[in-house]
Amino acid sequence: MDQLCVPLHLQGTGAMSRPRTLRVDYDRSVAVLCVVGSELHVTLSRSAPPNSKFFSVKCTPNVQYSISPPPQDTPHLSPIPLSGNSVLLISMRHASQHENDSKLSVRYYAENKDVLGKAILHLTALEISLDVDTDRDGVVENDNPNKGSWKWGPSGHGAILLVNCDSERKYWKKPDREQDFVSKVSDLKDMSVMVLRTKGPSKLPEGYKLTMHISQGDAESVRVFRATSGAEYNSLVHSLYYNFVKNYPLVLSSENLSQEVPYIGGVQEMNFYVEGLRFPDKDFDGLVSISLSLLEPISAGLPETPIYTDRVVFRVAPWIMTPNTLKPLEVFVCSTRDNYHFLKGMKSLTEKTGHKLRICHEYMNRGDRWMQDELEFGYIDAPHHQFPVVLDSPRDGKLMDFPYNELLGPDFGYVTRVAHRRDVSSMDSFGNLEVSPPVCVNGKNYPLGRIIIGVAFPTATKGRNMTQVVQDFLWAQKVQEPIALFSDWLLVGHVDEFMTFVPAPDRKGFRLLLASPDAGYKLFRSLQNDGHGQAKLFEGCLDETHITVDEILEDETLQSENNYVQSCIDWNRDVLKSELGLDDMDIIDLPILFKLEGDSEDEYRAVAYYPDMVNMIVLGKTLGIPKPFGPKVNGRCALEAEMCSLMEGLGLSCTFIDDFTSYHKLLGEVHCGSNVRREPFEFKWWNLEM
Repeated sequence: MDQLCVPLHLQGTGAMSRPRTLRVDYDRSVAVLCVVGSELHVTLSRSAPPNSKFFSVKCTPNVQYSISPPPQDTPHLSPIPLSGNSVLLISMRHASQHENDSKLSVRYYAENKDVLGKAILHLTALEISLDVDTDRDGVVENDNPNKGSWKWGPSGHGAILLVNCDSERKYWKKPDREQDFVSKVSDLKDMSVMVLRTKGPSKLPEGYKLTMHISQGDAESVRVFRATSGAEYNSLVHSLYYNFVKNYPLVLSSENLSQEVPYIGGVQEMNFYVEGLRFPDKDFDGLVSISLSLLEPISAGLPETPIYTDRVVFRVAPWIMTPNTLKPLEVFVCSTRDNYHFLKGMKSLTEKTGHKLRICHEYMNRGDRWMQDELEFGYIDAPHHQFPVVLDSPRDGKLMDFPYNELLGPDFGYVTRVAHRRDVSSMDSFGNLEVSPPVCVNGKNYPLGRIIIGVAFPTATKGRNMTQVVQDFLWAQKVQEPIALFSDWLLVGHVDEFMTFVPAPDRKGFRLLLASPDAGYKLFRSLQNDGHGQAKLFEGCLDETHITVDEILEDETLQSENNYVQSCIDWNRDVLKSELGLDDMDIIDLPILFKLEGDSEDEYRAVAYYPDMVNMIVLGKTLGIPKPFGPKVNGRCALEAEMCSLMEGLGLSCTFIDDFTSYHKLLGEVHCGSNVRREPFEFKWWNLEM
């Protein structure tokens, strides 16, 4: 039985969001579907009979309404004056159990209060909520008010999506994102859960339907699968394909921007699995949105119109690099015909530190020993899952198949960027890609550190640069804002030839190590002053001419070349101090000399004069350093002694590895020939203040 409802404006409740204009006519009954939490707006004058001056409203208990603008005080049960801008705002308290189980009526009166007509609404209420893990705790909560936006920071909000770049298959594999079906249930953990929660009658009114949809732009970055219910697939015997594929049908993709989703009735939850397809990049900010709309039929032959839309927003998790200060997990090196001494040294080092050593044998590396140059380890992270991801460089040497064939697998992702131009240079190798430990610069925190790349000097006209597609990718990740250093002065051109980071127990928790010709000359002059001018470099190196400390100090050309090198390093030193917030006390200069050699274009660039000790591998508190073969004093290499003295004050131990013939002579060192996968940061990237 109809009741005279207490209007919302008299209850002190404010107007709700998501208003929908509703057209009604007097002397007609209209069936209306309304979503709980939304509001229907009826312009009363549009539906009123001619000469109407007053109106009244009655409704059943599940219906609530208000009038805008609020009418003047009117005696209880008396008709309300009708003005030209009177709007009836209708909402529903809770979901209906049956179709048309609620009613609202509006009566119109003449000046003398005679009834002129009556408009009747038969209302069905439906609860709909498309939900995600908006508060980032690993649980999909119910109708979070912030689910339609994304905000950085510990008090921020917004769901997170992983790029499904691993492979559930170990053989005949390819990244899962390259196939538009769920091949294994284990693949679902790489996706983000999205839940459609509905409550209402057993079925929707005739012609109404629910549709999920995405934009054309977002469809390139995301796919959506649906978990089917037992009611839909209740056979007792399923094939594997049926279980894995048919039970998770594809809902949205670049080929299908919208699709009807079933309404089951009653109180139901339906799970969807959202799959990220690509990382943030120059043309993609990482944000995607997915919408669910309730469509209303108009008439046969005409398209339905949306009467309610719910929307959720995801941000695709960035690829994150790991600095030397994080705990090592495993070490990667190559085995070649001529690197026995290096490999022996690396095995001894990892046995000492207790880390796993993975060796890429020659059938795979085909003689390409530069493990650092081919790839960079990182990871991706979301509240529900985390796994390592290798970034494959565009250098594509003979080691090019290793990242894909040997690393890609279950919970080990793969990503690469293909250069738009053919003339990929040495600058595109990932010895030219490093990352700092966490820093604070002028009050701005970088809790995940900052990426460091090497490029040509800003004023250079013929300089070499890291290819733009890789630079664009690194910048687009946002959470480790890159720093560009000048490294084109080096023949190989990599930043790891003159800098690295090591852990430290004090100050900022690390030290920046820089190659320093000035420190090298200072050490050699000290040796000369102490009577060791005839001590020789390169003793013990096959087919290498020995040279004395005196001869080095007498070589004016070498001194001039090292003055140039020192000026290049000093330029980078100033950049690093400014961009990482460092003081001179945070920097240690290592005694390393360089020499200039001509390249294929008759331009002169620098190479290390003796094994470049800064090009080391950092395994916790143990350093694997290129054996420098420096001048010996009392039977001990003076360069090794100086290095140990500098590092031992930080609680670090030095292990010197012979890489002279198999790496140094080929213009690389220990770091160039190895790679380390490390533990992820404890800090969660979404808590960054941006």
